[in-house]
Amino acid sequence: MNDKMTRLWATKTRDDEWWSSFVTAPIAVLFNYLVVDIRWLTPNLVTLTSFVTALIAAALIGIGGTVSFLLAAALIHLSHIFDCMDGQMARYRQATSASGSFFDRATDQLQVSLWFGAAGYAAYDQSGRVLPIFLAFIGAAFYSLRGYTKYVEIHIEMSRNSRYLEQDTEPLSLDTQPATAVRGFDLFGALNWFAREQHKILEFNEGVFIFMLSLSLILDQLTPMLWVFAVSQTVLGISRTWQRGRNIELGQNERVAK
Repeated sequence: MNDKMTRLWATKTRDDEWWSSFVTAPIAVLFNYLVVDIRWLTPNLVTLTSFVTALIAAALIGIGGTVSFLLAAALIHLSHIFDCMDGQMARYRQATSASGSFFDRATDQLQVSLWFGAAGYAAYDQSGRVLPIFLAFIGAAFYSLRGYTKYVEIHIEMSRNSRYLEQDTEPLSLDTQPATAVRGFDLFGALNWFAREQHKILEFNEGVFIFMLSLSLILDQLTPMLWVFAVSQTVLGISRTWQRGRNIELGQNERVAK
């Protein structure tokens, strides 16, 4: 890799989500290689582009039909590539900001609810049954609970110890190779890394949602996917809430995934 590509690859998020890790984030690095030096193209503008693309995808899901579903699946992936690009671009330019991080996370949370809400409506429109809407609502509610309880825990722990966040903070340097990066090409090393990434599919976070929602649109199988969404988020939402509550009660600093 040349110096520019090496520096861009080093901006790839450490311990990235499942589908992001080996599909959308590497593609985002390639896209950034082409545009990262265009100064008027700011990370915040890329965030906005990602969100607008996600809104168009949600609208296409709601419209329904094979062509709309296929376009939506492509736009969901494009939106997520942009979502990976904004942070990479900011780190490459050493221009990260608290406001940029905030809006990136806020739009991520909102677009998940919009995508699955649209999928619930589309499945209802196909079947005439209200069950898909109920499944989408349950899944979105418990997915939101996962994020909400994380920040409630942080708020409570910060009120106890103002240095709470510093205990787990690990600065990211552009000169530090991410855990997922591979210098040069080593087939055995790449396959080993790929195999180790597969357990992340059970985390059922945004990286997994990109894959399963797109696949269900391509196969036109929305209701089975919504069952997976609702059940996985209910289980994870309840378990994560219990774990965080127990951490607070016992005064533990045990890391809990979102």
